[in-house]
Amino acid sequence: MPGPTRSRHGRTTALAVFGLLATGAAVQATTAATPAHAATPHRVLFDNAHAETAGNADWIISTSQPDPLGQDSTPSAEKDWTGALSSWGVALQKTGNYSLKTLPSGSSLSYGGSSATDLSRFDTLVLPEPNTLFTTAEKTAIMNFVKNGGGLFMISDHAGADRNNDGSDAVKILNDLMTNNSVDSTDPFGFSIDSLNITSGYPAAVSDSTDPVLHGSFGTVTKSLIANGTTATLKPSDNSSVKGLIYRSGYSGNTGAFFLTSTFGSGRVAFWGDSSPVDDGTGQSGNTLYDGWNDSGATNAALALNATEWLFGASGSSGGGGGGSTSCTAAQLLGNDGFESGATTWSAGSGVITDSSSESPRTGSFYAWLDGYGSAHTDTLSQPVSIPSGCTTATLSFYLHIDTDETTTSTAYDTLKVQILNGSGTVLGTLATYSNLQAGSGYTQRSFSLASYAGQTVTLKFTGTEGSSLQTSFVVDDTALNVS
Repeated sequence: MPGPTRSRHGRTTALAVFGLLATGAAVQATTAATPAHAATPHRVLFDNAHAETAGNADWIISTSQPDPLGQDSTPSAEKDWTGALSSWGVALQKTGNYSLKTLPSGSSLSYGGSSATDLSRFDTLVLPEPNTLFTTAEKTAIMNFVKNGGGLFMISDHAGADRNNDGSDAVKILNDLMTNNSVDSTDPFGFSIDSLNITSGYPAAVSDSTDPVLHGSFGTVTKSLIANGTTATLKPSDNSSVKGLIYRSGYSGNTGAFFLTSTFGSGRVAFWGDSSPVDDGTGQSGNTLYDGWNDSGATNAALALNATEWLFGASGSSGGGGGGSTSCTAAQLLGNDGFESGATTWSAGSGVITDSSSESPRTGSFYAWLDGYGSAHTDTLSQPVSIPSGCTTATLSFYLHIDTDETTTSTAYDTLKVQILNGSGTVLGTLATYSNLQAGSGYTQRSFSLASYAGQTVTLKFTGTEGSSLQTSFVVDDTALNVS
């Protein structure tokens, strides 16, 4: 994947060996203190960009999108919002602990962008029976979102439930997400969805009084409902955290799981084999709907709400082993950390992520090259990341090389700032400012503690600013954000 050609000025021969002087001091600022604040609402994004209302489906919390509060800002009953998932949405809204949005039809899932519905601005993504395939970019966004601490709620339906007749049903679409993505296609969640059409049943919960999904703040779960749905096959050898919670009658262990949980990276995953249990029987005019939410033979409402809470970590239990409010799974959180996947995961200026032979990577073929034009120029490189609140250690590191044609020994004409921003783009702290004064030979690793940002989704941003003449190149490679 060759990087774009960049018109940059030549290097000084003495600086052909790339690097940062080990003894060169950066103009470095102490990380700004993170202000204390009230409990952050659990931010949930419901997907409606993948034909979730095709046919008789009406899998939305409200017709007001992206913000359901536009229909009724203080809903007290499920009909205050219109949609077959409105009971779910209203129940969460009434707690005062949730901020709910919908990704409208015609939009795309993204992670690390500036959109108000970008996944970096949410804690949990709900996929309620998608009926169109996710694009390559969307699958990368979803997987990195979960890997970096997001919650993913996947709801399937039976095989053949192709509501928009495009050749893809939810079984195919969700299996494709898990097996054909650029982040991890080796059974990352530890299960696959069965291609079945189970017409009816009341699958029962396992006996586990400690599980926060089965015994959460919204009630105790005993059974669910199958009304033309499917199950999943567990593969704990691929992901030991996968856990079946509800099973089809006559099944247990690794087969016939109707509801399950798992983890991936620092994030959590829940799967439900049918959309009928979350259908509240009311929605937009013309749809044929059934009230599974209030089915007297099941406890579907408690299951949906407890699982939503667990995906955020609000239960205070690790459940399947993910990073909740009181636990932390040791992990490296940055996606495409060595830039070897090219211009993915990171948001970067044109040509910043490159395999150009004009500079050298520390390892591999790709690296990030900011500035180096010899004229007034600004380059940026950024990635959002969610740091689990249970983590006491969060260390950002990267290797940096600086070379320059500047001859001054006293004036910082060209600079590279390393900053932490919140979801609104406000700078929370400047970790360091480097300049042409630190140019030299050899890459040097730089490290900073981000432990004070635990429990937050923040954006790591590099900004290179070059003056009107004489190039300075800031070259970054082998980034990492290790938590434990």
